[in-house]
Amino acid sequence: MSPSLADQAHSLAIALGANLPSCAGEPRQTLITVRPQLEQLVIHWARAVAGELRCSWSPLFETAAVGGPSGQPMYCNAVVLFEGVQRPAAEAAALELLTQLHQLERRFGRNRNKELQWGPRSLDLDLLFWGEWRLDHPCLVLPHPRLHLRQFVLEPLLAAMQRSVDWRP
Repeated sequence: MSPSLADQAHSLAIALGANLPSCAGEPRQTLITVRPQLEQLVIHWARAVAGELRCSWSPLFETAAVGGPSGQPMYCNAVVLFEGVQRPAAEAAALELLTQLHQLERRFGRNRNKELQWGPRSLDLDLLFWGEWRLDHPCLVLPHPRLHLRQFVLEPLLAAMQRSVDWRP
């Protein structure tokens, strides 16, 4: 991985988080289970051949909930960085990826229509950035507008930029 985001014109980052059980189990198991599904989703979305995209995964981090209702369980968080995305950055492509991320969240029990803002969730997938491309759409802002304020995203992102970690025991 390149040590600088500025060198990553063809990079895409996604944050993962969970603090409620899902069909896969506790939050840690949810992230372990969703990992290969997320990789395949992005490879398919990017219209890439396996191996064209390089994935770098942060370690799993346990963090306290930020904002939202008090007394939430601890979160399990991670970031994956995809390098080598050749699909041209465009609003339609970004919204397509967002839709697919939300579908994956639903498969793990998340219902965005019935949850509190910044409340507990079984799976949260946030598109953080797509290279240096900027988007200001009612459904998606890139880069993520609160990325720089969230230690629980920045720490895993920096770790993913340095090297990929395998979560298997």
